[in-house]
Amino acid sequence: MAWAVSVSTARAEPLRVQGSTTVNPIVTEALEILARENGLDFRIDTLGGSAGGIRAAGSGTADVGMASKWPNEWDRQTAATVDLHTTVIGMDAVALVVSADVWEAGIRSLSREDIRRIYENPGLRWSEFGGPDRRIVFFNKESGRGTWSVFAEWVYGTTDNAPPVSHPEVGANEEVRTKVSRTRGAISQLSASWVDGEAVFALGIGDESGEVIHPDADSLARGRYPLSRPLILVTDGKPTGAAAELTQFLLGPCGQDLVRKHGYLGLEEAGL
Repeated sequence: MAWAVSVSTARAEPLRVQGSTTVNPIVTEALEILARENGLDFRIDTLGGSAGGIRAAGSGTADVGMASKWPNEWDRQTAATVDLHTTVIGMDAVALVVSADVWEAGIRSLSREDIRRIYENPGLRWSEFGGPDRRIVFFNKESGRGTWSVFAEWVYGTTDNAPPVSHPEVGANEEVRTKVSRTRGAISQLSASWVDGEAVFALGIGDESGEVIHPDADSLARGRYPLSRPLILVTDGKPTGAAAELTQFLLGPCGQDLVRKHGYLGLEEAGL
């Protein structure tokens, strides 16, 4: 579900921002600060997730697109006359999350092959992976979402190689967390910053050596966790005007503190 808020101050034309629900909390708080301190007008929504944000920046219906994935070839082809400029403001991990009943039954990690098997075969039971005798319910992120793109690239190499599936689809992070928490036997892809360890639980990823790698700040900073992604602002060319004001704020000390406050890795910790 798209979420929108607008603030009206003295300026006639609001800064239009659209896209990722992962990036949204950081940008919204930054815009609220700039509205109070500098009189910046803005309108922000999460329609279409990352793909919607990139598309809006490319078509001119938004001044800034929020994305938690790099623009791909399709994104650039649809904005062929536009210079899609990306500004990285932080890093995030995509977690595979499960409902409390699955976690409490002892499922704490899965391998990539386990995930591929679950993804391609609806109707499997957790007992096949050492868990409860309960059907696996996979809530799949919509394909335009940055979370899904990172997941598909990790499992299949490219999003184009991901097979069509019949899992129920979910959109925004809040919807994912709510549905997984309320559904027995559930699993989905979710930004690690939305994992609370009470209603939904993040699984570790078992690598080929048998080591389990968790979606935590240390693994992300050291480049060990495989489902990592940038948090990006997308503009038509280098940002100017109010878009530059927002970008410069988020790259500065106060903006980077907001990135960390919302559970993401700042540029310094990420080595960027």
